[in-house]
Amino acid sequence: MEKQSSLKSNLKFSGKTVVITGSGTGIGQAIAKKFAENGANIVIMGRRKEPLDQTASMLNKIIASAGSSGKVVVFPRVDVADEAGINAMFASLKNQFGKVDIIVNNAGVSGPVKTFTNASVKEFREAVAIHLTGTFWTSVSGLSAMERGGKIITIATFFTEENRYEQRPYRFRTPYTAAQGAKNRLAEALAWELVERDIRSISTNPGPVHSDRIYKTVYPKAAAEFLRIGGYPGLSSIEVEKVTAGALPLLGEQDEVVANGCRQVAVEIAKARGQEESEENIKKLSETVAGALAKMQEIAEKIQNNTSKMIVDGEFLTQEDVAEMVMNLCDEKISKLINGRVIPNDRVFYPVKPIVGTSVDGPAQPDLKDKVIILTTSSSAKKDIERVKQVARLAQGAGAKQVIVLANNQSDMQEYRDFHNHAINMLDEESVRRIFNTARTKFGKIDSVIHFTGDYDYNAAFSSLSRSQWDALVNNFIYIPGLITKEAVNAMAPQGAVEEPAKYKDSKGTVVIVGPDAPVGKKISGVLRARADVFRGALRPYTATVNQELGDVLGSSIKLHLVLAGNSEGSEPDAARLHNSILNLAAGVALKRNEAIFYVDEARK
Repeated sequence: MEKQSSLKSNLKFSGKTVVITGSGTGIGQAIAKKFAENGANIVIMGRRKEPLDQTASMLNKIIASAGSSGKVVVFPRVDVADEAGINAMFASLKNQFGKVDIIVNNAGVSGPVKTFTNASVKEFREAVAIHLTGTFWTSVSGLSAMERGGKIITIATFFTEENRYEQRPYRFRTPYTAAQGAKNRLAEALAWELVERDIRSISTNPGPVHSDRIYKTVYPKAAAEFLRIGGYPGLSSIEVEKVTAGALPLLGEQDEVVANGCRQVAVEIAKARGQEESEENIKKLSETVAGALAKMQEIAEKIQNNTSKMIVDGEFLTQEDVAEMVMNLCDEKISKLINGRVIPNDRVFYPVKPIVGTSVDGPAQPDLKDKVIILTTSSSAKKDIERVKQVARLAQGAGAKQVIVLANNQSDMQEYRDFHNHAINMLDEESVRRIFNTARTKFGKIDSVIHFTGDYDYNAAFSSLSRSQWDALVNNFIYIPGLITKEAVNAMAPQGAVEEPAKYKDSKGTVVIVGPDAPVGKKISGVLRARADVFRGALRPYTATVNQELGDVLGSSIKLHLVLAGNSEGSEPDAARLHNSILNLAAGVALKRNEAIFYVDEARK
């Protein structure tokens, strides 16, 4: 008995309670196993009960083998974005264990693996809700059960591990990159906010990891999207989508299962075409579908091989590698040394073009002659209303054919009475699409859309926000800019481009997002800088990914620009420089430049 007691006390995380989100399979399960081997109480949760039950059985065996007194607690069907479910879970854990020592934010989904022009708002929202809002709410709600010495570990992605001059685009993953970028910056902000409570927050960015998600979902779906856009002989883009939905999930199954799936897709295509469903016709169509499926597999393998070649030893990380690293980050000494940092765990050499600039080179009087300019804003702040009005006046003075102002709030419309204006619900896909299509029908081709997000209160601690306050921020700084950008691009492209991606080629136009300003003041604290960067951190990788899809994938000449006013010194933004930069971008002066993200107040005067 004494020997067993001694063994228990020697286990590194004996007596600690660890919550791991998304822990029924994959990386989450590997992390749970690692902590179980080291004596912890393991709390696993996820949306599907069966894998959680299987994981719990596995963990109990590990605990018994280690001679640990650790317990396994399962919370099935708890979605990290579910406010009530997460709150109830932490209340239960506090009652059972007294406290929670470690939270590992691991839950994630692949999200839509599609060009942003073809992804639904529902898919966009679901990806952001799991990755970003789930991380936020699990962390903030979990604070109610945490004490001094607690640790929050957030797993993000190396595609949003950025420096001043780089952004790593992740084609076909716009909601994923926006959520992950904000998630990295949120982990940093929480570290600043929680230092007085001695709770540490660290983010880590694994690169490619051996997993079913990457092999069975991400790479194959990316391959399918390349095929939908590039075309496949004998199938339209819409028909390639049918192959993706009906046959792609069968890759890896027995030949007979794959063949039956291809035949079912062939029948569906024949019906949609209004063709005769004769055996001969279905056989030919089945062969075409099977060929498209084989091509998707070939492209997926090529993506995997190309990624491997960017790794020093050609090897992806294992799930156990990531689990080991997460456990090490929870070490008392290590976590103190790296608190508030984003730790790279990938070894990928991913070459990217520098897209961050400090100035927009253009004339003092941009030429907007005969252009149709739409200005949109989701902010009712006086500063932003004045910015929109001034840019609208300057656009008119620069010869714009038509200037239209769209606001999110009906109460603001009196402010824009000097311009053609409308109030619309900018969270509603149909409303945004309808107004852009109406503008195109009435005034002709839309040349530029300029969206102003406004700011948020950098003095308000994220760790003290209510769920409704957080949701309002996500709506304003991620969902609305994403929807405006998508519908603006589709309105600039020829009609039918969503269904036939070849139509995007050579289409022209600019979208400008004017994001939140940097904090202003003589002495800006680290916590204010960190808070201000959370939603800038969403918009930067989003901009990089959108532009890669617009240019490299779709072959269009439409470009998204992100303008971030204010500077690192805390000076007030230079209004004249900001307005001129926005209008020059709208005029197309930077269409052929690599730069897409501009810190206009960091430029020398």
